[in-house]
Amino acid sequence: MDDIFTQCREGNAVAVRLWLDNTENDLNQGDDHGFSPLHWACREGRSSVVDMLIMRGARINVMNRGDDTPLHLAASHGHREIVGKLIQCKADTNAANEHGNTPLHYACFWGQDQVAEDLVTNGAQVSICNKYGETPLDKAKPHLREFLREKAEKLGQNLAKIPFKDTFWKGTTRTRPRNGTLNKHAGIDYKQLSLLAKINENQSGELWQGRWQGNEIVVKVLKVRDWTTRKSRDFNEEYPKLRIFSHPNVLPMLGACQSPPSRHPIIITHWMPYGSLYNVLHEGTNFVVDQTQAVKFALDIACGMAFLHTLEPMIPRHYLNSKSVMIDEDMTARISMADVKFSFQCPGRMYSPAWVAPEALQKKPEEINRRSADMWSFAILLWELVTREVPFADLSNMEIGMKIALEGLRPTIPPGISPHICKLMKICMNEDPAKRPKFDMIVPILEKMQDNCNHVDEVQNKQHDSLLPSFRAPRLISAGSSVQITL
Repeated sequence: MDDIFTQCREGNAVAVRLWLDNTENDLNQGDDHGFSPLHWACREGRSSVVDMLIMRGARINVMNRGDDTPLHLAASHGHREIVGKLIQCKADTNAANEHGNTPLHYACFWGQDQVAEDLVTNGAQVSICNKYGETPLDKAKPHLREFLREKAEKLGQNLAKIPFKDTFWKGTTRTRPRNGTLNKHAGIDYKQLSLLAKINENQSGELWQGRWQGNEIVVKVLKVRDWTTRKSRDFNEEYPKLRIFSHPNVLPMLGACQSPPSRHPIIITHWMPYGSLYNVLHEGTNFVVDQTQAVKFALDIACGMAFLHTLEPMIPRHYLNSKSVMIDEDMTARISMADVKFSFQCPGRMYSPAWVAPEALQKKPEEINRRSADMWSFAILLWELVTREVPFADLSNMEIGMKIALEGLRPTIPPGISPHICKLMKICMNEDPAKRPKFDMIVPILEKMQDNCNHVDEVQNKQHDSLLPSFRAPRLISAGSSVQITL
């Protein structure tokens, strides 16, 4: 079978679907020139493949080696339907490549009149200069130039030239494709591994920053007493199931190394420059998590959990909390598979009980509904996102576990929280596990909240001093033993 890039280029939807169904395949990987599968599908106008990739979580603003996004390629080749899909999925209409050209530059140069009109209608600036001082209007034929100038004026654009500014891509909504070779290496050659600096140490092991195969990674050295043949066999059976590359909100375990040749069993995962969500919220990073970003993080986590809940069997011993959610370079929240416990790691012990559902602290694992318990953990994460506080920070882990399980300890929702987030939090934290929603039910709710937050941000940018009307969020209705969600 040809590689995924060929299949996307040729529009082989059946082969692409089969490839995507393998969780060890990363749809956001790049080829030798940094083209992702979405780049190729957009360039060749393969609409059905584009739909499939976007639905599975392809990054919309990913850049190839020349800094072209999929929108650049769709616009230059006149694929109007695909341009519309990308814009609907919040593609950056003013993204500049290494030469400073935007998608509108390409549409104008290649005479894609309708695509150029669509881009301007959706926010593309007609007066952005590339490296050579040329605007999209300079690239257009006379009839298109006059039409776009007139349209831009009607939309309120300032036609004064915007000088080229060399922007560094890291830390924006755009990102690079990942190294597609990493998901080919389940086993690690310990001699190729470099441990550079210790990040942290806890009950389960040590965390190191390192390098492997030319990539920045995080190395987790597991503390395991009495490494036996049985534990070695369990380790080999369990870690491949955590190599989940197929969803953008899940951070896979890249591989593992046995003991020996290493002194202890080790696992590795991608290096995330911002660390965990816990680090971002509570340990003083250089950016502020406002309500818009908090809702975006919540949506990312919900999407990742919705995907994990479709797996059969589910990943065992996975406990959702802010320390196990990592933040990628483009501010994407990703659920780390490196934080899943192995069967031989301290069975029966809970290291972060503040996020654990009451029934999970009271009963045996086989007696609880894991999906409902995860929803409780998500509710605590929501509380953490909107309050910026550590849940039950004044208590020890043992006190937290005992009080949640036996004394009804619950987080207090402070005043001033958005009533819509507050209502969602309460319904996800229902004392009856059967009445909590599923993640695929709350994803549309959070998408609606995100759209409303983005709209409010746009209004605030235009009218700093105006009073903003409160937005209407989806309605949540608890009914009987199920949850009904209406948009």
